Amino acid sequence: MSETMMETPTAGTLTDIPQQTGVVSDPSGQEVDASGGYVTAALAGRPVRVLPAQRWRASHLRALNSGDLDAFAEGVLYADDVSVWYEADPTQDEIGSWVREVAEAGGEGLGKSSGRTASSRSTARR
Repeated sequence: MSETMMETPTAGTLTDIPQQTGVVSDPSGQEVDASGGYVTAALAGRPVRVLPAQRWRASHLRALNSGDLDAFAEGVLYADDVSVWYEADPTQDEIGSWVREVAEAGGEGLGKSSGRTASSRSTARR
């Protein structure tokens, strides 16, 4: 790349945020841990830092859907908070409530996908 050409910065990624300590508000008004984009949600009554649901990788969702809850938790929880998962030994109801709280804390409710939109053209052939 020549020195006269400048790379266009991309906006909106969490890596573009200057590193700070503490908690800041994101544009949706939710509190996000500034050191890594984690949100706080109560797991069996204990606060833990967790990636917002929009940042869960496919491997995290596969682990969740296949019932490997420990692997799921290890993937989405802040490393220092994984021990809380094992100590709490949450029930299925507590896990379900926690996942919903995480989704809402990240600005998304579960099941809010817009889904497919109707075609603007008729699909019938003449």
